[in-house]
Order: sequence, then C-alpha cells, then structure tokens
Amino acid sequence: MAATASTQKFLGVLPQEAVPGALLVFVAALAMIVVNSPWGAAYQAALATSFTIGPTGGGIEMKLAYWIKNALMALFFFFVGLELKREMLEGQLSNPKAAMLPVLAAAGGMAVPALVYLALAGDAGFGRGWAIPAATDIAFALGVLSLLGNRVPPALKAFLLAVAVVDDLGAILIVAFFYTEQVFTNYLVMAAAVTAALVVMNRLKIASIGLYLMVGIVLWVVMYKSGISPTIGGVIVAACVPLKDKQGHSPLHEAEHSFRPWVLFGVMPVFAFANAGISLEGAGAYLTHPITLGAALGLAMGKPLGIAAMTVLGAMLLKAKKPGNLLQIVGVGCIAGVGFTMSLFVGALAFTDEALATPVRLGVYAGSIFSALLGLAILAYALPKSASTPAPDADDQTRPFILPEPKYEAYEKAKP
Repeated sequence: MAATASTQKFLGVLPQEAVPGALLVFVAALAMIVVNSPWGAAYQAALATSFTIGPTGGGIEMKLAYWIKNALMALFFFFVGLELKREMLEGQLSNPKAAMLPVLAAAGGMAVPALVYLALAGDAGFGRGWAIPAATDIAFALGVLSLLGNRVPPALKAFLLAVAVVDDLGAILIVAFFYTEQVFTNYLVMAAAVTAALVVMNRLKIASIGLYLMVGIVLWVVMYKSGISPTIGGVIVAACVPLKDKQGHSPLHEAEHSFRPWVLFGVMPVFAFANAGISLEGAGAYLTHPITLGAALGLAMGKPLGIAAMTVLGAMLLKAKKPGNLLQIVGVGCIAGVGFTMSLFVGALAFTDEALATPVRLGVYAGSIFSALLGLAILAYALPKSASTPAPDADDQTRPFILPEPKYEAYEKAKP
C-alpha cells in the first residue's frame, strides 16, 4: 500500500504537509540573518528600489517591496480564492448546516484577537492594526498539525481547515473594506466592468486559465488605480474560474494543482524574505511596544479563546457534535494562532511607517511561535497516544494543503 500524506516524509524527517511551513521558517531566519549582516544595507536598498512596469508614461511605478506586497501577493490571494471557492462548492463548507460550526468558530477566532489587540494598542494610537492577529496562515497551521501525524483525528484536521478557510475569507473582506483609504470612482467602475467580463466568461464555462489571468492583470491595474488593494483582484478572478467546463473537466482543480508549488514554494517564501527581517539593533525596546503585545497576545490568547468559546457555544445552540473534546479544540485554536504570512500582510497594510514594521513583526513572530508550540503541547497530551490506522492512499493533488480529503463528521451527518 502506498504511503498516505500523513506518513510520507520529506528527506525522511518532515511530513509533506509541514514542508511549506518549514520553508517559511527557514526563509524568515535567513531574512533575519541578512538584515543583521553586512548585507543588511543592500537588502534594504533593494527593497526600496523603484521601477516601472508598463508603457512609458502610463506604467505603474512602485518600490520592489510594494511590488511584492501588491502584485506577487495577488497570486497568493488568487490561490486562496480557489481554495475558498472549492471548499464552498464541494468541501467542508458546501453544506450550510455543517458549515455553521466552523463559521462561528472562525468568527470568534477573529473577533476576540481583534478585541485583545485593541485593549492593548488601541488607546496608544495604534488601533489601525486591529486585524493583524485576526488572520490564520493555512499552510503554516496545517503544517504544524501534521507534525502529530495520524494521531490527529480526521474530523479535527478538517475542522481546522474549515476554520482557516473562513478566517481567510474574513481577512480578505477586512482588507477590502477597512484598509482602503481613498477610492477613485472612475477606476472602480472600470473594475466592475472587468469583473462583469469575468462573470460572463464563467457563465460560458471558458476553461482557459491563461485567459482568466490576462483579464485578471487588467483587473489588477484598474483596482490598483482605484485605491482598493489590488490583491482582492486575485480573489475575484478565482471566484470566476468555473468548477466544471463544457467537457466536464475542472479548471478550478487544475488551477489549484498548477499554482500550488508556485505559491507555497515561490510567492510565500519571497514575501516572507521581504517582510520578515528584523534588525536586532534596538529591537529590545519594542518588546513591550503596544503593537508587539497586541499582535502577540491576540494570536496566542485571543485565537484559542475565541475559537474554543464559539465552538462550544455553537455546538450547544446548533445541537451539533464537536470535532473533539474541549482540550483538543483549545489545542486546535492555539495552532490557528499561527498568523505569519497573512498577519504580516495585514500589518504591512495597516502601518506604512517603517518604524512600526519591527513591533508588527516581533508581535507576529512571538504570537505565532508560542501558538504553534502551545498547540502542539496541548494536542500531544490530549490526543490518543497511538496513531489511528492510516487510510488507503488518497493522494489528491488538487488539495492545496492536505493531500487526502479529511471527513468532517458533522458534514457527513448533514448530507441529505
């Protein structure tokens, strides 16, 4: 029997699902080394270098750091949008009754961290960063959970996936509605027209991903000029990619499969390298900064508290079965506190002042690392000591983060 995703090891050490997260840790550490080395000045100068893409006189000029944040991350949001759409159409979120519990858990896992952050940083004048601890890094969180192997019940793993996907949807909406300072109506109308063209392409079941991306570039340009974060354009394009074409093939699945390695092993590490570096010179002064404390405690305390409380309350109100016992849910809530990529992205949108980049990054690092370690410790204690029997090989490459499709018991029971 072939090995399942839970038992397959990278270089004989790490579970396959943990590789993207391990790569991000390595890249973040590399960024720290570079920033604090003789190459630090060259690193900062490269990120501050401006260049123009587009026709002379009509192109878009940005610093390299902003190209990475606005253009490269649009591909990340495109991938997240594909995952979100598939989960809503045929995954854990496709049945409204079954989806209610992870939706409520995700809502608590976003609201409570935001309140914790505001309590610590709001009065100090840094309330704009309230959404920093509200985000979950799907790849990183599921990678951490995979370190426990087959001891993790499929229902618990699927629950974390559903919560993280809803969490990402919330982060997308937050970026669109709360981190847009000025909107230019003429370009917004153009963006609506381009979106309408994408919807028509979807209705005609056009299967060419290349064509969607070409139209998506136009959408990215007009959204950038409209004042709205152009990364949202990636989500809009993903939402218009059809699940099935006229021949019965799935452009959505094919796009996920094609973009998976580019995003997990290209886009995310590049973003981490450009945004994870912290100069250790004077960094100690930021350890008690309101942003640092708000982001760290929001992720480490707010996430598990919000997710666990709303899961228990939701299960009572909906009369639904919980995906695990209370301690296991708290452990999963801790792992959902791994914000990293999404938290750094929101932090970069919230605070453009370079002086505030250090407390944002320190808070995200501290909160994410503590959340991962505490979640692993709790689950290692709370889960059965012996691994469950591995399922037959279900190496579905359309899964972006978990190769076999886990079964969420509440979803199975809610099927008509």
